[in-house]
Amino acid sequence: MDAVDSKAIEADVRKAKDAGIPVIAYDRLAQGPIDAYISHDNELVGEVQGRALMEALGDKAESSKIVMLNGSPADPNSARFKQGALGVLQNKVAIAKSYDVEEWLPKIAEADMRKAVAAIGLNDIAAVYAANDGMAGAAIDALKKAGATKIPPVTGQDADLPAVQRIVSGEQYMTVYKSFLEEANGAADMAVAKIQGQDIMFDALTQDTVDSPTENDIPSMLVPVVALTQANIKETVIKDGVYTVKDICTAAYAARCAAIGLT
Repeated sequence: MDAVDSKAIEADVRKAKDAGIPVIAYDRLAQGPIDAYISHDNELVGEVQGRALMEALGDKAESSKIVMLNGSPADPNSARFKQGALGVLQNKVAIAKSYDVEEWLPKIAEADMRKAVAAIGLNDIAAVYAANDGMAGAAIDALKKAGATKIPPVTGQDADLPAVQRIVSGEQYMTVYKSFLEEANGAADMAVAKIQGQDIMFDALTQDTVDSPTENDIPSMLVPVVALTQANIKETVIKDGVYTVKDICTAAYAARCAAIGLT
């Protein structure tokens, strides 16, 4: 199951457990007695985003003011993304404003970004940590509407097509690419092994463990993530068949695609 609300689903997880039905939490860590969990290493996602910002800021990082647009507080993944990012950024940059964006809604992220611009000053925002691509796009829109002629480094996550195109154009600095094929195939393998009683195979697939608010040491598979920038679009989303060059390099992006060798 891929729970939108990890806490609200707990009663149903317990009903399944009582009925002898194994439950595997997919992508989000559901509460209750789940048998296994598969997702990307969500703390690593935040670390990758944080490292990308540090790289972009270079030797100016210590004096740089950044804005953080974190994920929804109802999503258990959000806390892990934020924890990973803070592990890299805290005490190394000035986190001028930080917002937890309800339901990951871009319209709320854009409103928060406008508040940050008003409080900090447009020209004093050196970078934006946006936890996903929808919020990254919203932050960029807010900066443009505020009059920005050059967009500071903005992170993202999910490698959405509009985000990849913004990376091509130079508006978004990076996104985190998470192979959904590896995650989906891993979940299928885990489910088959569990239902067929292949304990050795199941244990081999779930060599990691995580804790939820209700359970400890949940057998888990944590799938690796990759920082996607202009430099590795071909080696990531194109190689994996997520998008084609034609998908990305529409007329509006053709010139920029050619400039970065994406043809």
